[in-house]
Amino acid sequence: MERIANATVTALKAGPVYTILELCQPEMASDACPGQFLHIKCEGFSLRRPISIAGVTGDRLTLVFETKGGGTIWLSQRRPGDILDVLGPLGNGFPAESGPCLLVGGGVGVPPMRFCAQRFSGCDAVLAFRSSDRALLTEDMDALCGEAMVMTDDGSLGTKGFAAQGVAAMLAKKAYSAVFACGPKIMLKTTVEACRKAGVPCWVSLEERMGCGLGACLTCATPIRSEDGTTLMQEVCKDGPVFRGEEVIWDV
Repeated sequence: MERIANATVTALKAGPVYTILELCQPEMASDACPGQFLHIKCEGFSLRRPISIAGVTGDRLTLVFETKGGGTIWLSQRRPGDILDVLGPLGNGFPAESGPCLLVGGGVGVPPMRFCAQRFSGCDAVLAFRSSDRALLTEDMDALCGEAMVMTDDGSLGTKGFAAQGVAAMLAKKAYSAVFACGPKIMLKTTVEACRKAGVPCWVSLEERMGCGLGACLTCATPIRSEDGTTLMQEVCKDGPVFRGEEVIWDV
């Protein structure tokens, strides 16, 4: 159940590209599911910043985000003991599967995959980055997953190539009940296609600009194909961010 509440910063590690933030908020930690996000108020900015949940331990939530704009820069400068105004947890997360899942994360799409690996047993992963200096949470995913394949566009870390190539390789050697993915749209599209060829269901978490986080402003509206084949406009923040891959209309 979403709520607006104060959350206490308990730890923060800011790097040149990414920031790891830990918040204490017992009710949100208890309610959070993999794939959901928090909407955080940043001082001096009218719109909250949506940040996916990377994990929950007790009454604490871990968030990992790219530091690239005024709001996230402000957030990266917080200190333990600071109080943040937080709305969440928001959105619909990944479904619980009875069998092993393959987790696919690209760039800042890796944090929600970490939460999936923490919550669901028997997962493997494909992690894709532009280069080694953009990699994140690889050690965490190694520890949480049976196998975590790393792909980089330039070959500077792991295997040279793209996420869909790693997905195809993993699906060819092991049976999975589902594939969960989060990352850039082109990565999600090619991952869904690889899953379609392998006959494995795929769920994707879409990344869109969000205003309110509650489905009222329509900023994050995206076309989704309904069961009868018609096109519906749905809000990523409220109806998603997780959708079945075959529902998403990619070429718009």
